[in-house]
Amino acid sequence: MENSIHQIIIIGSGPAGLTAAIYASRASLQPLVIEGAQFGGQLMQTTLVENFPGFSKGVQGPDLMLAMRKQAEDFGTRFVAGDATKVDFSKRPFTVWVGEQEFKAQAVIIATGARAKWLPLESAERLRGRGVTACATCDAPFFKGQDVLVVGGGDTAVEEASYLAKFCNKIYLVNILDSLQASKAMQERILGKPQFEIILDSSVIEILGGGKVIGVKVKNNKTQEEKVLNATGVFIAIGHSPASEIFKGQLELERDGRIKVIDNTRTSVAGVFVAGDVADNKYWQAVVAAGFGAMSALDAQKMIESSHATIG
Repeated sequence: MENSIHQIIIIGSGPAGLTAAIYASRASLQPLVIEGAQFGGQLMQTTLVENFPGFSKGVQGPDLMLAMRKQAEDFGTRFVAGDATKVDFSKRPFTVWVGEQEFKAQAVIIATGARAKWLPLESAERLRGRGVTACATCDAPFFKGQDVLVVGGGDTAVEEASYLAKFCNKIYLVNILDSLQASKAMQERILGKPQFEIILDSSVIEILGGGKVIGVKVKNNKTQEEKVLNATGVFIAIGHSPASEIFKGQLELERDGRIKVIDNTRTSVAGVFVAGDVADNKYWQAVVAAGFGAMSALDAQKMIESSHATIG
């Protein structure tokens, strides 16, 4: 497999990568997916997903990704376990390495996703998916009538808090700095409203609970005073990190590390396409990433057909 020239290599196996694989394989392009050390992206660490179309009662994140992977495989997609470690986009065919293995392709779709920045706490990791999450849009309905806490002070944190207000009784917003960094327009959504309590210059030092969150311990960074807030949900909104490290020097990136989109799904290198959260700085939703994946596969297919690229 390593010595042949594939028509399409897809790097990543979350909703964007697997949807791209489904479209590409149905077009008889025999895509090769480099799926990472663990396939499925962030949804593999998610429990019930209620906002993906077609599942009226919701679906477990891992079950959704397994179904998408099987669909791609049934259409002829081939998979390589392991992370892409290096790429060469300086000439076609492009080269992608997985450790010492070398793969070549006429087109590449990058769907490596982004990682939500996480609190460096054992309790945050232990309770991930059990009351600790990084997506209000995904999980807010599970906390109807409850008190919850949002970590962060930028636009994303305030937007998360505003969305949670539709479901939750009280929202604590805890920011490590002494002021909010969100835009004035965003801040006006929450300032002065009794449903929100803003706690500045403070850090979350422990999330309490065994199988689920029962409270959050917060420390004031100036006074060192500690207190426990009776929140049953924690929403971490301190940013995302695009998984784009190996593409530095190969593609044009935005200042925040996202891959720059030149036209729809095209990148700064002709023949290299992008899909999903590695280029998205706004939505971070599985269904959006899936749509992005379909677009990238259609764009790659058109490019391959127009250039009459074939497997060497």
